[in-house]
Amino acid sequence: MSDKSGEEQVKDQAHQAAEAPKGPLFELLNYGQSVWYDNIARGLIKDGSIKKLIDESGVRGVTSNPTIFEKAISAGDDYDDQIKKLIGQNKTAEEVFAALAVTDIGNTADIFRPIYDESNGGDGFVSIEVSPTLANDTEGTIRDAHYFYEAINRPNVMIKIPATPEGLPAITEVIGSGINVNVTLIFSLDAYEDVANAYIAGLEKLDASGKPLDKVASVASFFVSRVDSLVDKLVDEKISASDEAGKEQLASLKGKAGIANSKLAYERFERIFSTERFKKLAAKGAKPQRVLWASTSTKNPKYRDVMYVEELIGPETVNTMPPQTVIAFADHGKVARTVDKDVDQAHAAIDALEKAGVSMEKVTDQLLDEGVKSFADSFTKLLEGVEGKRLKLQKELEVAR
Repeated sequence: MSDKSGEEQVKDQAHQAAEAPKGPLFELLNYGQSVWYDNIARGLIKDGSIKKLIDESGVRGVTSNPTIFEKAISAGDDYDDQIKKLIGQNKTAEEVFAALAVTDIGNTADIFRPIYDESNGGDGFVSIEVSPTLANDTEGTIRDAHYFYEAINRPNVMIKIPATPEGLPAITEVIGSGINVNVTLIFSLDAYEDVANAYIAGLEKLDASGKPLDKVASVASFFVSRVDSLVDKLVDEKISASDEAGKEQLASLKGKAGIANSKLAYERFERIFSTERFKKLAAKGAKPQRVLWASTSTKNPKYRDVMYVEELIGPETVNTMPPQTVIAFADHGKVARTVDKDVDQAHAAIDALEKAGVSMEKVTDQLLDEGVKSFADSFTKLLEGVEGKRLKLQKELEVAR
């Protein structure tokens, strides 16, 4: 086990990612796919790692979540000075975190601003999530989205909103206000379609208000590897209860669901954003809501470590990669247009799973519930860490006096 602190490990990973070979990562852009970095920490901003990732690894955006912030804030002392300044202002742990996050996201957005400008608002975005405790609260989500967007005050910030039933009307309202949105925790095809339609409804609302459409952007974050993790577990349970004749057939279904499900989502993307309804908006400058492949690290060591990148390359897509995936793909990734290839096989794989008794509806419902809970738990842990650090620094200041 490494004896380095969490902060040092995060920086080491970023440095390795930035020093990775240019080839495959830069080639993705030729196929219409942007690489975003699924990691943020103040130390990476201060030591130039983020800028280096742009220049040397082709990274064109950043995503964050409560787990990432929790690790960054609790790992070292990069945030201590700002926390000390907030002591004595009677702020809650959540307000302290918000202040820290606003600073980090704003500074990171400034680094990515040239990409945003050069791409005419197509790339260069930095995402921050509304409080995960608001996943089932439409009005609270809208309020949080406006707070972060206005507090950070950068055009290349995206507000992450979960694809829960309560999140959908919030997406429409927030897009209708001209705020960029990264819709997160999308697992099912129906949820994806609902999200795309919520985005289009938001554009229509924005258009009706007489505001320009070309300044707002959105991505739909469709989760990939988590689908395989759960489906493979369910398939293994069926294998253990099957006769010898059925074991081999069931085993052939493992590692197929995540990519197949994603290709079918892209199929829906192509259909939805070629409708007359969207074309009317596109004529006024509206951008399609790009599909962002999330959860693209390979959880099963038996699978190729870059499979969730290689199999989902194509136009109008983003792949947000954690450090280890950036490093691996730069080293041995193969680049080709794949996202709309073998779609018939993707349909067949999902059909075969259904016939085997694995309900994708139940799988994706469970993953959404688990995702919401996981982010909420991480947020609680984050706030506990912020409060613990605040109390520790407060004592140090009192002793110093």
